[in-house]
Amino acid sequence: MTLPLVSPDDIRSAFSQAMSDMYRQEVPQYGDLLELVADINRKALEADPALAAQLGAHDETSRLDVERHGAIRVGTADELSMLRRVFALMGMFPVSYYDLSAAGVPVHSTAFRPIDEASLKRNPFRVFTSLLRLELIEEDGLRRRAAAILAERDIFTPGARELVAIGERQGGFDRDQAERFVGEILETFRWHRDATVDHDTYRALHDAHRLVADVVCFRGPHINHLTPRTLDIDAAQAAMPSYGITPKAVIEGPPRRECPILLRQTSFKALEEPVRFAASEENGTHTARFGEIEQRGAALTPKGRTLYDELLTRSRQAPTAADNTAHQRQLSECFSAFPDDLQTLRRDDLAYFRYRVSDSGRQRLAEGEPVPASLDAAMAADWIDATPITYEDFLPVSAAGIFQSNLGDAPHQAYASESNQSAFELALGRPVHDQFELYSRLQADSLERVRQQLGLEA
Repeated sequence: MTLPLVSPDDIRSAFSQAMSDMYRQEVPQYGDLLELVADINRKALEADPALAAQLGAHDETSRLDVERHGAIRVGTADELSMLRRVFALMGMFPVSYYDLSAAGVPVHSTAFRPIDEASLKRNPFRVFTSLLRLELIEEDGLRRRAAAILAERDIFTPGARELVAIGERQGGFDRDQAERFVGEILETFRWHRDATVDHDTYRALHDAHRLVADVVCFRGPHINHLTPRTLDIDAAQAAMPSYGITPKAVIEGPPRRECPILLRQTSFKALEEPVRFAASEENGTHTARFGEIEQRGAALTPKGRTLYDELLTRSRQAPTAADNTAHQRQLSECFSAFPDDLQTLRRDDLAYFRYRVSDSGRQRLAEGEPVPASLDAAMAADWIDATPITYEDFLPVSAAGIFQSNLGDAPHQAYASESNQSAFELALGRPVHDQFELYSRLQADSLERVRQQLGLEA
């Protein structure tokens, strides 16, 4: 008898929870971070009934407590390609290409995440996954040594490889297989304090770039942070010291706004963790894993993103702010040119929106009241609600800022290379999804449902 297959959404949720439990044991401050975020979110919802109603109307509240993103870094094309297969069995697919080398971080990346609306509502777990760009290691001998070290390891257990093959052959897993799959894949993300190299090799790779040492010198790509979502990152930043957590100097991303956009992030500094080096009795420390908090706003259209990038570039040309308060004030001044009300964001096609028949519209429809002839007329007459679609992706400048703040205070110069999406996709084994196409589809699908419910012509 063939057993029923478990939904990829259920597997993703189980893996996300298992990862969170493991990381809480490995990095106790992560547990403090979860408590802080839960408290901030509760207070934010109590203080803003309109926000609570908006989140509730689109099932955003139920996903808030389980929402996380993780980040890992791998060293080879084979590792990246295998991760693509692993995440596909969890209903997660590569979205967007991010080149961090321009900010002095020798990686390029994608985000594995669910892409359809039902899966995003179920659990929007994301893993920002970076591939080391060995060609950016300048010293030829060190580059060859790093490649040789990476070629000798397998970051997946034999059980994981066997189960991936079974899952692909069957089109999924039964309940027992799914539980074993989660357990086997978790081992890839576990911290191992034993380095696979001697201290001299570690130091040479560390001196080339701390992130190179992090990727190359261990058995696997240990999860380097898990990030809960807050509704008020400014309050979270201010509250971190009271939880015994020292935040990074500034919040990355856009400034605080009435209508949040894209993604804002902060973190606490990476931990110094003890390591044992190979072929010696020598011990040392490694600094890579940290805690992060994020606040998500509206997904921007290409037009909105162009404006955002222009204003961000302008803000980065100003003198470096002394602290977060000054930094946010400086950002706010630059971003005063970005509209901060929902009506303008929608009218000027700056953000993506999800449409639904309003409570008033449903009542009037049930009472037989004539529906306005056009979508715009129905919107104006309060037949339709428009709510910003949550941004599910990342910002390369912000990601680089988080990485750099946890790789030491010394600035890293941009690498003299070009973005190489084609090479990344070749390593990945498929093209990445375009985030704008995904958001556009979500918006169009919601509009089509409204048109069908109200009998409006396209």
